[in-house]
Amino acid sequence: MLKLRLKRIGRKRAPSYRLVVMENTTRRDGRPVEEVGYYNPISKESHFEIEKIQKWLNCGAKPTEVVSSLLKKAEIINS
Repeated sequence: MLKLRLKRIGRKRAPSYRLVVMENTTRRDGRPVEEVGYYNPISKESHFEIEKIQKWLNCGAKPTEVVSSLLKKAEIINS
């Protein structure tokens, strides 16, 4: 099953994340199917490619809880 989830990048104690589409059995920092955005929790900066995210959601990819809340804050998904 495909999931929209965060992949950790960055240094120790200075994390940043990429929003990626992955199989749910793949390890956290494994190879993604596609990268669709990024999120920096320290500076609260984020960038999402809305068209790609909508395409994957329509194909049946499920967002994790954290990704779902980020997409709601960005007003990409409603529920």
